[in-house]
Formats: sequence, structure tokens, C-alpha cells
Amino acid sequence: MLSWPEQVVRVQSLSESCIRAIPNQYIKPLTERPVFKPGSQVHQHADIPVIDLHNLFNKDPALHLDTLSRISAACRDWGFFQAVNHGVSHELMRRACQVWRDFFNLPLEVKQEYATNTPATYEGYGSRLGVEKGAILDWSDYFFLHYLPVSLRNQSKWPEQPSSCREVIAEYGGEVVKLCRMLLKAMSTDLELEEEYIENAFGGDNMGACLRVNLYPKCPQPELTLGLSSHSDPGGITILLPDRDLARLQVLNNGHWITVNPVPDSLIVIVGDQIQVLSNAIYKSVEHRVMVSSAKDGVSLAMFFNPKSDLVIEPAKEVVSEERPALYEAMTFDRYRLHMRMKGPCGKARLESLKVNTP
Repeated sequence: MLSWPEQVVRVQSLSESCIRAIPNQYIKPLTERPVFKPGSQVHQHADIPVIDLHNLFNKDPALHLDTLSRISAACRDWGFFQAVNHGVSHELMRRACQVWRDFFNLPLEVKQEYATNTPATYEGYGSRLGVEKGAILDWSDYFFLHYLPVSLRNQSKWPEQPSSCREVIAEYGGEVVKLCRMLLKAMSTDLELEEEYIENAFGGDNMGACLRVNLYPKCPQPELTLGLSSHSDPGGITILLPDRDLARLQVLNNGHWITVNPVPDSLIVIVGDQIQVLSNAIYKSVEHRVMVSSAKDGVSLAMFFNPKSDLVIEPAKEVVSEERPALYEAMTFDRYRLHMRMKGPCGKARLESLKVNTP
């Protein structure tokens, strides 16, 4: 896992070369292509959960419990929700998106200074996931960096240009970390665990957090490919700042792919595999994918919150019973995520392979 098996091609460069047909290595099998209707209007699915988090801070017990119950239902039935009044500055969210758009619009030779990206850490400027030679690739570039624990944070690997980039990353990351800790407390409480249980299980102050900024360049044949293939996030929870210009995220619910039309100023909270394991499948990680567009580039920011890599994650004893035995084998996060780093996105195959019992 020291290097990529083939030469890395920048998808943005392909897009800007005005090709009329995408290369074969980006064409997905028929069963994996998005349902695509040119010119069709996207509607938000009526049942997609949108949760106002304001009352999670409220001293009124009834309002607090109502918000908690909405989070609980979303995590159990959908594996994600859109959060509004989440405490992250809307102006900061816009600055964060813009500074990364500005980065990806820099000359290629400037971005290549950060092309230290390898399959071992993914840190830096990259364009593929997985190390299988000849794999079908996704239509996207990205920048990946570590934020927590502080011992892994290396700002020299963060972009110097635009000039405000490092400052914005630090400020945005700080606000999203606060939101994450609040959500982990809410999830622990709903699962009838100690309020700090999940955060402590993930390592407390040594919990991992990393930022992946995704660029989805314009694509001449969006019906043939995906910006990010179907997968569930291997970590704990993801807080996604979605592309505001176009609905691109699709989630799998009851066997149907549903397009998520972002609510203005919302953040999308996505349950990852480690939360499904820890909750003994009371909460479900959500399988999702990203579409691309022939009309517009897209940028999204995904902050992943993960267990410390050498900690063993297994179902909490409080959610295990004779009627519902532990469903998953214990495993460190470092070992678990190796599958994604080797194979790339592949649905929920990794999580399913860990099952030792049937619910």
C-alpha cells in the first residue's frame, strides 16, 4: 500500500480538456449507474428526516426529548438526517466551500505540490480510492487531511493557497467537532448508555477526525458514472457540508435510491459502520453514493469522526441480550478500514462480512 497501481489521472484535467466521452475506466456497470433523466427536476423525498437541533440545547425537558426522539428515529430508520440550527456558522460554511473551490481552481502545478497522497494514509491531493489494478474509478478528485487527534494534525500538509485556507480549515473543523461531540452524547443517551459512552469508546480526546474535500468536475456523460460509488462510511459519524448548487447525494432506503435535495444552511449527519457495530445494529449505517453533472462542478466537505485506530470496537454490552446477541465480531478500526483502502467503495460488504449472528 505504498503506491497506486497505475498512473493517477486528475479528473478535473480530463473535464477541462473538453472530452466528449469519458474513458472506459470511469464507466460503471449497468447495475451501478444512476437513474438519470436529463432535464428532470429533483424533488426532496417527503420522508427524508430534517431535524432542528436548536432544542437539543434547550433546558425544557419536553423539547429536548422531542429532538432526541427525532434523532433516534432517523438513525434507526434512515441512517442519516439533515440538521438545521446546528450551531455551525452559516457564513463559515460558505467560506469553507469557497476556499476549497478556489483551491481546486489553482493551476495544476500548484495543486501537485500536495500530491503526496498514498493508499497508506490518503493524506493530500488525490484522485482515486482503492489499490486494485484495473478498477472502475469514480469521477472525482479530493483533498484529504487529518484534524484530530492534534498529534496527527500537520498544517504544513494543508494548502497554503488560497491564503485563508489553513485558517478556515481550523475554524470550520473546530465548530464541527463541537457539533459531533453533542451528537455522540445524544446518540449515547438514546441508546441508554452513559452520555460520554460513544465518545469514550472512540478514544475521547484521542478520537480521530479527518476532512475529505470532494471535487466533482463536470462530466460529459453523467449517466455512465458516479462521483463516488455506493458505500457506507467505515467510521463513526460523518458530518457532510453538501454541494449547494445541485442535488448530488443519493441514499439507499428500503431498496430504493433516493436523491437528497439539501435544505439551505443544513449539514448532513451520516451514521457510519462503527456506530452500527457499537449499537448492535439498533442504528444503521446508510449506503450512499454521489452523482455528477454535465452542467456544473461540485464541491462538498465531509468531516469523518472515527475511533482511535488501535481501539477495538464491538457491540456495547448494554445493547446485547440473550434475545439479541452480539451481531458483530470485535475489530480495531485500523483493521476494519483496511478493506476500504484496498478495495475502494463497495456497498456494505465489509460490514456484512463481520456478522456472527442474525438479528
